[in-house]
Order: sequence, then C-alpha cells, then structure tokens
Amino acid sequence: MRTRATHGRAYEDFSVGDIYEHRPGRTISEADNTWFTLLTMNQHPLHFDAEYAAKSEFGRPVVNSCLTLSIVVGMSVSDISYRAIGNLGWNDIRLTAPVFNGDTIYAESEVLAKRESASRPTQGVVTVRTTGKKADGSVFMSFERTVLVPKRGHGIDDQAG
Repeated sequence: MRTRATHGRAYEDFSVGDIYEHRPGRTISEADNTWFTLLTMNQHPLHFDAEYAAKSEFGRPVVNSCLTLSIVVGMSVSDISYRAIGNLGWNDIRLTAPVFNGDTIYAESEVLAKRESASRPTQGVVTVRTTGKKADGSVFMSFERTVLVPKRGHGIDDQAG
C-alpha cells in the first residue's frame, strides 16, 4: 500500500461553528522579540531596551504585536490556509493584552462563514475568527481572516505527481 500525507482542508471540510485548536504552542524568547523588532525596522525601545521598558507601565519589554500576530497566523496555517489559494482579507484585529518574553501562546480559530466563489466555481471563500491565548487561557489577540480555498479535487495537492 502507498499513501501520501495530506495537509489542510478543502472547502467542503469547513463547517460554520467548527473550532480548531491550533497546536503546538510557542514560547516567545527575548531573541525572537529582538530579532523580529529589528528585522522589521521597528525602533520602539519598549521591545528591546530593558532599562527603558522598566520605566514603562509594563515594567519590562513587551513583545512586538506584529510578531505575535505572525506567530498566531502561522499556528493556524495547517488548519485554515495550508491549501489556500490566497488570503483575501484581514479584519477587526484586536490587541487586548500585552505579551511578554517567556510567555507561551496558543491559538484557535472558529469558522464564521463560508460560501462558494461566484467567479471561481472550483473554489470557496471561508472566514474565520482566530484568537490568541496565553497558557493561562487569557486572550491577548483576535482577528478575522478570509481565505480562498479549493474545493475537493481542485487543489495543488490533489494533482498527480
């Protein structure tokens, strides 16, 4: 017997109301935060200057929110967009609590809506709300994302090869 591993979901595999718990989680290190902040040319010292951050209301460096957004999105790829043709939009991004070096974060996504594409008969549009949570369960982020996904039998992974 021969099998090929498959990842992600086709349009038909999504159901409104389904919740996907994305794993594994990720513990954010000081190096992650510093490198990402400098790589993206963010010069705010709250992210990489411990003495500056000690004088802030947080008392310590805060993880760059674009890094946490990137990690949470990355966590969701295997469940939401691994087979996607593309992201169609991001809406209602909310940053509700700070994340600090050493925090472990997790994510989950709820399917909010799905519809067949009007212009692409072999594809569908899926909208999810993704929530980032710390290990203690507290929410630090949420956003909605809409992706274009193939119907079963029409994705790149469905091609022989």
